[in-house]
Amino acid sequence: MYRVKCCFCICCLRCLGLLSICLLNGGTLSAQVAKNTGDSLRQMDLSDVVITATRTERALSTVPMPVTIINQAQIRQMGSLRLNEILQEQTGLAIVTNHGQGIQMQGFDPDYTLILIDGEPLVGRTAGTLELSRIAVGNIKQIEIVKGPTSSLYGSEALAGVVNIITETPTRTSAQLSSRYGTNRTADLSAGINLKNKDLGVYLFANRYASGGYDFTPETFGQTIEPFAAYTFQTKLYYTFHKALKLQLSGRFYSETQASNFALNSGTAAEQRISGEGLVQDYNLAPTLEWRVSERWKSIFRLYHSQYQTRSALNYQSDNSLYEATFFTQHFTRLENQTEYFIHENHYLTLGIGHLWEDVSATRYERKQLFETIYGFAQYEWTPSERWNITAGARLDAHSVYGSQISPKAALQYEFSPKWALRASVGRGFKAPDFRQLYLNFNNAAAGYAVLGAEELPRIIGEWQSQGLISELLLDPTLLGNIRAESSTAYNLGFRARPLPKLRWTLNLFRNDVQDLIETQVVARRTNGQNIFSYRNLSAIYTQGVETDLSYVLSPSFTLSGGYQFLDAKDKEVLDQIDAGQLFSRDPQTLITRRITRQDYGGLFNRSRHMANVKLFYNHEKTGTTANLRAVYRGRYGFGDRNGNLILDDDSEYVPGFWTLNATAAKRFYKQMFQFQVGCENLLNQQNQQMMPNMPGRLWWASLSCQL
Repeated sequence: MYRVKCCFCICCLRCLGLLSICLLNGGTLSAQVAKNTGDSLRQMDLSDVVITATRTERALSTVPMPVTIINQAQIRQMGSLRLNEILQEQTGLAIVTNHGQGIQMQGFDPDYTLILIDGEPLVGRTAGTLELSRIAVGNIKQIEIVKGPTSSLYGSEALAGVVNIITETPTRTSAQLSSRYGTNRTADLSAGINLKNKDLGVYLFANRYASGGYDFTPETFGQTIEPFAAYTFQTKLYYTFHKALKLQLSGRFYSETQASNFALNSGTAAEQRISGEGLVQDYNLAPTLEWRVSERWKSIFRLYHSQYQTRSALNYQSDNSLYEATFFTQHFTRLENQTEYFIHENHYLTLGIGHLWEDVSATRYERKQLFETIYGFAQYEWTPSERWNITAGARLDAHSVYGSQISPKAALQYEFSPKWALRASVGRGFKAPDFRQLYLNFNNAAAGYAVLGAEELPRIIGEWQSQGLISELLLDPTLLGNIRAESSTAYNLGFRARPLPKLRWTLNLFRNDVQDLIETQVVARRTNGQNIFSYRNLSAIYTQGVETDLSYVLSPSFTLSGGYQFLDAKDKEVLDQIDAGQLFSRDPQTLITRRITRQDYGGLFNRSRHMANVKLFYNHEKTGTTANLRAVYRGRYGFGDRNGNLILDDDSEYVPGFWTLNATAAKRFYKQMFQFQVGCENLLNQQNQQMMPNMPGRLWWASLSCQL
């Protein structure tokens, strides 16, 4: 049921919408003004522009926020197959495994980074993690990474930043075919076709990715990673009706099946083997109409619909009876209008308004759950001189369940000289409680606990109390069901420089103060002793640090680059407890208890204090030869609490730091139409079967591709 909690906010949205409509229909611009603006909008249609930071096309050098670009040539030289393989080698990003492989940015968990494909959100997260291996990279033209909160443009989930995957656009008739085979019977086959005829362009892409998996524990039933097969189909079509009106239609379908095998009471006489198969599917469709009303004025109408679903059925091997069957289905639909208005040579305005609908049906939800959000955003860019670029904006989201959020942001860039530019930004981001945190109803009687979403908690606790099933309530009854969106205030300060013709250098200092972090907490206890967990706003944390990238052209064929991030991420309440002398650690050997100090506290789990990378790329155009060597370091990070004080403070609680080394070499031949490439990932054969089961060890592969 849709409940608006802030009438003022709705009024603001309506006003914003009226303003947008007025800009769309408010009359004819004078011919003199159009003449003065020239072809400013069209001048931005350059290939080396970024879109994500401002939702408009801008030269990277003018964007006042930290933005990283990974282009198609680099992706192909790396020989990567899936998105996680590319992101894990970028400065300041770490792949973390929690119900899938997600991205950690500026110390934030994967829940807080928005993943976009051509500007549209990819849905389907498990416990907050969006599995990055769902995304094939064979049709990616460019990846844009914006760090720092971008909720002022994108709303919830963009609290840490945004990763936008720009796919191929049909600009000429061509075709690509590639195949790859490697360790663990991993096979990848991709095909892409570009068709271009005057005003019509069509791009089709298909990919099959499969693996036989691997097993660290052959003595037990079931592999560490079971065999799987995934298929991706993607298309993009555009038609130019005339120079001012263009239609684009894009779509994607993804399907993955994976075996599941494990044993209950493994290694005992009572062992029971369970087998089955899981299915993951998502599809989306996005028609977009771009109307260039005048040289000053462009309006874009977008409709986006996506579905994500999972299915699994597990049976006992002994009699083929059902052990468990689960399903999860999520729909996401968004209608949006974005208007860009070139007020003057130095003033640029972007306005947007939209409405989105989300619903979820799942085994662990009692009924179909619905969200609605009405939102509007405005962004103003001002370039008072060639040295200055000032951008300010805000977004208002009116949510049907948790109320309204305002997300402002301001950024500036000042060029001291063509070689040095200072960048600074401050902004607020938020993350809305997800369906799981609001509506989950999961009772694991075998393990002895239940987890209830905040919205379900008051009703179910009331029912269980009336039935005499609650022995103790551990939370003030007035707080039951009370949950707020998480929010963060972020600061970024840095520079980009080119002190030497062959040297590029960027540096960024960042600080994020997060309030109302949502965590699980025991809220009640049943008469049978089972704990009841729910979600509450508990903690305030901060993440801060510095990251820097250097790139140097050694020769026309060799480029050397490197990056480093220092990260400090801690819970403020833990620091307060340490200062108050309330936290202790007990040595399990000597049983001596001591008081924890700030120096003992290692911060949030799963964060590395130091991360670095060094890459050497070789590219000889004349002979069609390329090669590269990439080293990535991840410093030690906390895995879990072992001494029972719930914080990271003991050396035994860390995963040791490690280097991974990846290399590829390629040769183009026969008029440079074909390419043969070989590579090895994890040359040092790093493995940690207990703490990093998703790292299988050294992987060799070879590929053959053709460009027509």
